Amino acid sequence: MSIEKTLFAAADKMRGSMDAGEYKHIALGLLFLRYVSMSFERLHTKLSEDEYSDAEDRDEYLAESIFWVPEKARWSTLAKQSKDPKIGIMIDDAMRAIEADNETLKGALPKVFGKESIDRAMLTGLMDLFSNLKLEGSKADFDLIGRIYEYCIGEFASSEGKRGGEFYTPKPVVDTLIEMIEPTRGRVYDPCCGTGGFFVQSEKFIDAHKGQKNDIAIYGQERNHTTYGLARMNLAIRGIFAEIRWNSEGTLLKDAFPDERFDYVLANPPFNISDWSGDLLREDTRWKFGAPPVGNANFAWLQHIHAHLSSTGIGGVVLANGSMSSMSVGEGEIRRAMVEGDAVDAMVALPGQLFYGTQIPACLWILAKDKSNGVAKDAKLRDRRGEVLFIDARKMGALVPGSRKQKELSPDEIVQIATAYHAWRGEPDAGAYEDVAGFCKSATTDEIAKHNFVLTPGRYVGAGAVEDDGEPFEEKFTRLVGELRGQFAEGRRLEKEIEDRLGALQ
Repeated sequence: MSIEKTLFAAADKMRGSMDAGEYKHIALGLLFLRYVSMSFERLHTKLSEDEYSDAEDRDEYLAESIFWVPEKARWSTLAKQSKDPKIGIMIDDAMRAIEADNETLKGALPKVFGKESIDRAMLTGLMDLFSNLKLEGSKADFDLIGRIYEYCIGEFASSEGKRGGEFYTPKPVVDTLIEMIEPTRGRVYDPCCGTGGFFVQSEKFIDAHKGQKNDIAIYGQERNHTTYGLARMNLAIRGIFAEIRWNSEGTLLKDAFPDERFDYVLANPPFNISDWSGDLLREDTRWKFGAPPVGNANFAWLQHIHAHLSSTGIGGVVLANGSMSSMSVGEGEIRRAMVEGDAVDAMVALPGQLFYGTQIPACLWILAKDKSNGVAKDAKLRDRRGEVLFIDARKMGALVPGSRKQKELSPDEIVQIATAYHAWRGEPDAGAYEDVAGFCKSATTDEIAKHNFVLTPGRYVGAGAVEDDGEPFEEKFTRLVGELRGQFAEGRRLEKEIEDRLGALQ
């Protein structure tokens, strides 16, 4: 069992009957405290041993992108008092002290440890557990803490069911969008960033492709305040500095970046939200393709994201499948305008059961501002104006080991989806694009119009080739007819048996 699973299993056992939604802020808050103390104390020791450095100079820590941790907030100080009846209050005070000394963390850290309802023995147990986490004193420690943090967020989302899944996008879905969009340079934006999963995976993508983290700038907005704090802790754990904004009205009603444009937008908006204040935004300039229905925010999110793309920007959006075909209250007309306006680059139908706590099937919308792909300047890319790529991945995915409901895409399947998209765009090293029956199809606007601008990939990709099982047609036909006749006979027998039993009861 991996250290992430082992640590989560041990920590989760301590919560007992406590609700996962409340407990996650306790467990993840303590893990964050362990992290910032660890990174601070390592540099503090190094500076103390250098006669030309001052271990109490906060600028030394700022220069290394490490948070300043006051004496009373350090893990070593608190761990010695872990059995004190007032340890919860001490931890809350530690969180406040860290926020006071680090402006970027202001309002982000949980302060729930001193509540009367919190079991002191649980706090002590968690502190002992995290204190015993073996660390090597290298950068790998920070990577490990980040992995543990990400794993715990995912597992808590699973425990919370639908409520937790609302703020957490499953890793395979995030990975698929990241591999398709490839945010390696420029400005990245998530208008409903949840716990920051898209940002974390963007950084991982850059690392995997040997890019520079400093080449991207990250922006986000989140409506749920506790999730906003969790996102900031999640990013801080990894040393990712982002400009994330919070307001209680939400992104659609109060856009934190109204005049900004971004090279990449990645988003998993809440599906089919009806209370998005659409009646107050009928004349909003973001609705280039038509005013979204008051009762469903799906096309408000799509247009908000498209409006925030730079002149060559690409956006990836996770939405419920209904967004591909709904005709209610003008949605069909908006979808038509988006296709005719070359706003839709690609559509991907995902397998079911990918999301925690909901069986609603989802899809990916890939949006673009310039589908000519800058052909006039870069002949390597194909001009895809007047076309949309459809990918049907519904048959992909497999159940997560040990789960009866949860599915995930494999790394190979994610690469297959992304490669088809990159080849279609004409990107170097992606190979030549070809339609594959049952999987992908490049359809023209005229073809889409014949389907009344419904964007469900299954309508376009057709059926895949059926594998030949080697049985001659004549033999197979005779066998199947025989089986069918046998089933008819069994049906008649059961019908007679039921009638006889009903007759006996009269």
